[in-house]
Amino acid sequence: MENPEPKSNFIREIIDADNASGKFQGRVHTRFPPEPNGYLHIGHATSIILNSGLARHYKGKFNLRFDDTNPAKEEQEYVDSIVEDVKWLGGDFEDRLFFASDYFQQMYDWAMQLVKAGKAYVCDLSADEMRAYRGSPGEPGKNSPFRDRTIEENVNLFERMKNGEFADGSRTLRAKIDMAHPNINMRDPAMYRIVHAEHHRQGNKWCIYPMYDWAHGLEDSIEGITHSICTLEFADHRPLYDWFIDQLGIYHPQQIEFARRTISNMVTSKRKLLELVKDKHVSGWDDPRMPTVCGLRRRGYTASSLRAFCDDAGISKVPGISDIWVLENALRNELNVSAPRVMAVLKPLKVILDNYPADKAEEMDVVNNPGDPAAGTRKVPFSRELYIEQDDFKEVPPKKFFRMTPGQEVRLRAAYIIKCESVAKDAAGNVTEVHCTYDPATKGGDAPDGRKIKGTIHWVSAKHALPAQVRLYDALFTKRNPDDLEEGQDFKENMNPNSLEVIEKAYLEPSLAKAEPGSRFQFERLGYFFADPKDSRPGAPVFNRTVTLKDTWAKIEQKA
Repeated sequence: MENPEPKSNFIREIIDADNASGKFQGRVHTRFPPEPNGYLHIGHATSIILNSGLARHYKGKFNLRFDDTNPAKEEQEYVDSIVEDVKWLGGDFEDRLFFASDYFQQMYDWAMQLVKAGKAYVCDLSADEMRAYRGSPGEPGKNSPFRDRTIEENVNLFERMKNGEFADGSRTLRAKIDMAHPNINMRDPAMYRIVHAEHHRQGNKWCIYPMYDWAHGLEDSIEGITHSICTLEFADHRPLYDWFIDQLGIYHPQQIEFARRTISNMVTSKRKLLELVKDKHVSGWDDPRMPTVCGLRRRGYTASSLRAFCDDAGISKVPGISDIWVLENALRNELNVSAPRVMAVLKPLKVILDNYPADKAEEMDVVNNPGDPAAGTRKVPFSRELYIEQDDFKEVPPKKFFRMTPGQEVRLRAAYIIKCESVAKDAAGNVTEVHCTYDPATKGGDAPDGRKIKGTIHWVSAKHALPAQVRLYDALFTKRNPDDLEEGQDFKENMNPNSLEVIEKAYLEPSLAKAEPGSRFQFERLGYFFADPKDSRPGAPVFNRTVTLKDTWAKIEQKA
């Protein structure tokens, strides 16, 4: 699907006003600046879709820039996965792939400029001491005993920090602003720390690394970003970014904050996601239950459905939780139109048509999509022995059960009307086979005498069935907000013990033997399924259920 025209929002209103006034000469240049210290999740996807969508709408530019300023936590693996995810989501950065580490020399030169202007100093306080000196929101901090070092001494010490003469954590470079400032971020924040670690791009060239608050605005300035779109937690940091840029006298982007998107029954904390992976609560970053972009992709979500979800959910200044069913419905709306229909039986019960010839097999014409006449039909083999879903048979049916029961007729989808005559059971009394008779005059599923059949069920010919593994996924957390914890509670206590059910031997219609990894289908009456791109292969498919046919969350929430 093509990218939809995004809905208007307060960010677009700001950009429209800027363009009308001639600010930035009518340019719109956005960016997505991830740290390469983990895999992207759906919250990041929101930012990618927003920023790239704004650039596309205004015929501007969009950058992908890695904020790789912490070598202890960054890996090339994360860089590669992020590039793949951004491209998959439709973030077209063309040739504008940048790294903060490419600007290290310029950042160092600017830091030295502030040192020589008496606006930055080298501090020997430890991290704990700095926190103690910083004060609290209602209490001013106090000056570091090293705040009044001379410019010459600071220049010398900062150069020696860069040259690797001091141990990790022994010194920092701090901005000299105001330790009594009401915004605690302005109380002489650290600009550089000492870290002797190999960088994934710079190797061992540097042993001092810029703090995020120092690097953030400078990176945007260097790249000529017009509108620096951030989440709300950066609003209190904006005065600091402005201060740095104003003191240096360099190009000044405009920062705009919006509320981070949270989705019910998910966690998106990188720390928590890493814990799930390391402790093997999930199979990896791309486990289809994970809210990571690669996990959603492996579950069977499409990039266009995520873009539609983001557009439906909108952009706000107020934090909130989007219900998971909104995300699922965005995918249903797309797959209902695009996914071919097939028949599959996940929990099989054998049906034997006693009056059907044992050596006979025929092909039924089955409509591919009832909502799309142009989709045509396909041939599905039919024989004496069939599989149906266990839930489609009840020996003692409840009220308004219109599927298969003893003595009651039921329609086989696009095949015949059949009637249950008897059952076979095992020693424990479980039904193992259902014996039926079929009406040969009802081929195609309709009775020529006009009698009404209330129930229609799907089936697979046992003789022709393709065995396959099918994985049924549910939300990873049962609680709507898994981060809403009582004191001492671990977020993993809210995990859903039934988030994954593996069916080792489901039966599919034989056309799915040719299913390529990454292909999508609607298993009639069961949901939308995705041929797993890692484990599935033609002839031996493995299918993940992406989403059910109907929204079940509303009913769950009503009961709760």
